Amino acid sequence: MLHSLRLHMICLLLCGLSLLQAQALSERARVSLLTCTPGQELYARYGHTAIRVCDPENDLDLVFNYGIFDFETDHFYWKFVRGETWYELGATRMPWFMSEYVMEQRPVYEQVLRLDSVQREAIWQALLQNYQPANRHYLYNFVFDNCATRPYELIRQSLGGTIRSEYEGYKGQTYRRFLRHYTGAHTWANAGINLLFGRRADQPMNDRQRLFLPEELMHYMDQATLADGSPLLDSSNSAPFATVRTPWYATWELGLAMYFLLVLCVTLYDRRRGRFCPAIDIIAAVPYTLLLLLVAFLTFFSCHPLVGFGWRLLIIPITHLCARIVYIVR
Repeated sequence: MLHSLRLHMICLLLCGLSLLQAQALSERARVSLLTCTPGQELYARYGHTAIRVCDPENDLDLVFNYGIFDFETDHFYWKFVRGETWYELGATRMPWFMSEYVMEQRPVYEQVLRLDSVQREAIWQALLQNYQPANRHYLYNFVFDNCATRPYELIRQSLGGTIRSEYEGYKGQTYRRFLRHYTGAHTWANAGINLLFGRRADQPMNDRQRLFLPEELMHYMDQATLADGSPLLDSSNSAPFATVRTPWYATWELGLAMYFLLVLCVTLYDRRRGRFCPAIDIIAAVPYTLLLLLVAFLTFFSCHPLVGFGWRLLIIPITHLCARIVYIVR
């Protein structure tokens, strides 16, 4: 869901875009929603969403992308940890936008909106307004305000807030279960998310809240209609994202089982020699304490909406205790 600001700026310079003085769209123009499939990196596992405006008569084929960020921002990582990362709306030519996904062999699906000239112009003008230097930056929030929610809200508001859809998808499911579909239930990434996320991640999502992920928005738009019941899409190229598969030897459950066996072996050795050695307890306590401090910091001093204390944080000490209790049992 992220793109490099440096790549964005290079594209703008090479393409010589002058969006602030762009002309009105012609009758042949079309507006599309682009949905990009996941990448290998964790931040790319959820895919990406953008808006394409194509107008052959005006030699216009632009992609508006709300996922631009800059690693070189002052104190970037500190702001990222606190959830105070500012993203911006970028615009680039369609071939330049696609080049990254072609190189990574990531399919991009396109859904062409069924719009009249007034509606197309409304979306175009809204994009140009958002692209103004004073408007293009926004405080990114992974769940409530990101690269998928921004295009949807812009389209919805430009159409008078009349979008409806019969697509149920993950409606009523929890954030935790929803995200697990993309990270993989047995991956270490999912284990880390479960440890960091608190009770708020177990709340069921309503109709709009689930649209923060690109794939869900894509399927939602497939069945979307306007106020008069006419379909929102003129054509659609879409398919489900590939499911994450984790080999058995890379699962977090196996890692936890090996940790249990290690502590159990140390405990049996302590019992055999008749002396309790606290070294392994101290070694295990240090990273666990750091984890608790991290969760506490993110809970009370960051803007991350789903982070908090939950019962899953007890999995590590309970596993350790169960392996050590053998020393006590006679």
